[in-house]
Amino acid sequence: MIQKMKKLTFLVTNKEYDQFLANIRQLGVVHIEELQKGATSEELQANLALAERYKRVFSILDYAKDAYIASDAYAPLSLDATSQHVLLDYVEQLSEDELALKHQLDAVNKDIATLEPWGEFRWETIRELGQQGYSATFYVCPSKLFKQEWRDLYYATPINDIGGKLYFVTFSKERPDITAEALVLPEKPLSAYMADKEVIEAKIVAVHDKMLAVNEQYRDAIAAGQLDNENNISLSKVHLSHESIADDAVRLLVGWTLAEKTAPVVDYLEQSHIYYELDDPAFDDDVPIQIQNNKFASLFEPILRMYSLPNYHDIDPLPLFAPFFMLFFGLCMGDAGYGAIILAVSIAICVMKPSIRKYGLLGVCLGGMTIICGMVTGTFFGIDLATVDWAWVKPLQPYFLNDSKKDSFFGYSPMMVISVIIGLIQVLIGMTMAGCKAVKNYGFIYGVGKFSWVTALVSATILFGLPMFGVELSQAVQYVLYGLIGLSVLGIFFLNSPGAYKKPVVGAAMNVGSGLWATYGMATGLLGDLLSYIRLFALGLTGGVLGSVFNSLATDMTASMSWSIRWLPFILILLFGHGINFALCMISSFVHPMRLTFVEYFKNAEFEGGGNEYDPFRMKTE
Repeated sequence: MIQKMKKLTFLVTNKEYDQFLANIRQLGVVHIEELQKGATSEELQANLALAERYKRVFSILDYAKDAYIASDAYAPLSLDATSQHVLLDYVEQLSEDELALKHQLDAVNKDIATLEPWGEFRWETIRELGQQGYSATFYVCPSKLFKQEWRDLYYATPINDIGGKLYFVTFSKERPDITAEALVLPEKPLSAYMADKEVIEAKIVAVHDKMLAVNEQYRDAIAAGQLDNENNISLSKVHLSHESIADDAVRLLVGWTLAEKTAPVVDYLEQSHIYYELDDPAFDDDVPIQIQNNKFASLFEPILRMYSLPNYHDIDPLPLFAPFFMLFFGLCMGDAGYGAIILAVSIAICVMKPSIRKYGLLGVCLGGMTIICGMVTGTFFGIDLATVDWAWVKPLQPYFLNDSKKDSFFGYSPMMVISVIIGLIQVLIGMTMAGCKAVKNYGFIYGVGKFSWVTALVSATILFGLPMFGVELSQAVQYVLYGLIGLSVLGIFFLNSPGAYKKPVVGAAMNVGSGLWATYGMATGLLGDLLSYIRLFALGLTGGVLGSVFNSLATDMTASMSWSIRWLPFILILLFGHGINFALCMISSFVHPMRLTFVEYFKNAEFEGGGNEYDPFRMKTE
């Protein structure tokens, strides 16, 4: 749910300003509103640049920690840990040295690769021949194109034959007329470059050792400096968030705090004799947002943030967003075997990576739901469980929702019908939330028109839908439903814009007109919205079909082999095929549930988003 906020307006004299900010920061519950949009300062820009340096340094250290192993020459460092710039400069210089050494190593390796076909020889001998008038030229050509006449004319001497290429050298007093590629060799012997390579690699190892030493000895000091810089950034932003009034003698600030945490702020302001006003948010205020939900719904908050936080006038969608997204993911994935993989990996993350345990728990929920949906449809690693003769499956086979039960759903796949029903339920919930939002922001009468649509659709679904499934409704129930539909029609056509009744005749005409327009939009839009949910069935079916195709390929392509050798290609085909299918299913199982939620659900719920997260001005300690 969205936490209630209180607006605080402060008037502080210049003399009290610095101490006031220090005390507000100590309280750590007031979000300072930025009154001067886009304002900046040299101090802020310097701190932001320093923040980028810290980010880059930690990226260097993290990579070193994961990629490098300390050598036997690893030794502690002695640096001035009290100077953050010393530590940052040192790590950045190490990174630059490493990059330069790697470039040198690449150049040496290139020279080595050029010289290796020629082996070790003395350049002094080549130069002595040059003094006698004989020029040595190095060539390479395909072995089959080498001509014996080159031996007689230019003393062509083959040196090496590698991969169908012949390396040879000629000695002549004039430039040879040879159809081969002439090479320019490095000026030092191969052994010299090999020695250079060892030296450079030793220097790179030394740099890596220093990086690891910095990470082990000074990481906490660098982290403390980064935290201090973040506090300086927040202070610099606050300094730019006031307006000066009364000839710059008084500063005006606007802040926000959680309604439940106003007491300590008010106590401080009263004791310090600071002028303030405490108000409820005005409708057009840019109120910061703090959402608080149970542990289950909170797991899905990162997915909601991909779209937006709700604004202060929205209804928090997370409590209903979470179960629907989990269900949609399971239906799109649609395979109990794949669900078991997700579940196992997620449990391993929870155990082995406590820092990202929240994402592991999210994976546990998604994997568990995928197993349930896979068992409902009877799909396990592409195997149709409804057709197998396994003892543990047979008792479950009558309950699988597969194409064999089409007759009970008027010739349609049961999962397709269920997908549309799920879509209808979510759309109706979205409409209900839109009504609740209107009641919250404007009053009950403004929600009547929206609730009327929900009542009409639910009543019509019961009245005309249940008999299609063999459910008989009594005459009295039918009359009640017709009555509800009639009352809903009145709400739809006469109470969809209550504010227009300030002028009764014009208001009635506007309400009828907007009611007709809303009816047209509902008639054309609702069907499209519901049909969008068929993708839940289609994606689950596609994943199962592709899985069964790879199972067939593995079986059929290896059928002629004996099991002594068949098992290896059989397993490789399965791993490759199901690996591709699993990856595609994972992508579609995230993208399409988000699409259904962000488009169909949020549209019907009239979710606006655009919330600015509540970030109180405080001294960060972690």
